[in-house]
Amino acid sequence: MLAQADDRQTNAAWLRYNECRTRLTPAHGRAKIVMHMEIFDYQTLRATPLSCDPYEHLVIPGFVKAEALEKINGAYPAIRETGSFPLDSLKYGGAFQEMVDALESDEFRKAFEEKFQIDLSGRPTTITVRGQSGTRDGYIHCDSASKIITILLYLNPGWDDSGGRLRLLRSKHNIEDVVVEVPPSGGALVAFLRSDHSWHGHLPFIGERRVIQFNWVTGTESQKLAIFRHRLSASVKHALNFMKPSKASEPNRPAEM
Repeated sequence: MLAQADDRQTNAAWLRYNECRTRLTPAHGRAKIVMHMEIFDYQTLRATPLSCDPYEHLVIPGFVKAEALEKINGAYPAIRETGSFPLDSLKYGGAFQEMVDALESDEFRKAFEEKFQIDLSGRPTTITVRGQSGTRDGYIHCDSASKIITILLYLNPGWDDSGGRLRLLRSKHNIEDVVVEVPPSGGALVAFLRSDHSWHGHLPFIGERRVIQFNWVTGTESQKLAIFRHRLSASVKHALNFMKPSKASEPNRPAEM
């Protein structure tokens, strides 16, 4: 009986050890507990009703939680050029990677399936990153037909400029025909169902404007085309930036309105 009791205790201890091992990684010869950030405010997402004027969209200030936002900004890739960059063209830290993993998670997909009442299972995704806004940014446009839902995360810590604020619009001809205007800061989320009238844009701004764009797309060919296009654009911009004198970028000069 004593032997059986000892065996049960040993087995229980071994199970607890294995459970703990799944949460440990070696660091300089010692075990380190891996703690994952709580990044997104799903509670507010679920509580916020979808707006249908003039197309299905959702705006949530502070969707990226404040503590996570600070860490993500500390790990944000250094981007000196305008334009959108694919992840594989950038260098960034662990907190930024955690955010990327959270975007690609089943929890994230299911939350937006529920909100937009759409099946996204098996749909490929694309992620691009912006760091600078320039004179050619902000023009009114609709996203390409290959995109199903667009998610925009705005990661600047704060925003005082009148330019650079995303506007969801009723018209492709009038930047002042505004449904809602969103400062690109504080972890704000803008999500919308792509349509032929999902017009959006912003007033001119020159300077740092940190944006993550995440999309579910119609198929793998659309995904591959988008990735190729952004990779090519990133390569060209990196090459041009290498040839430019450093004073040409002027990343912090505000636009004159």
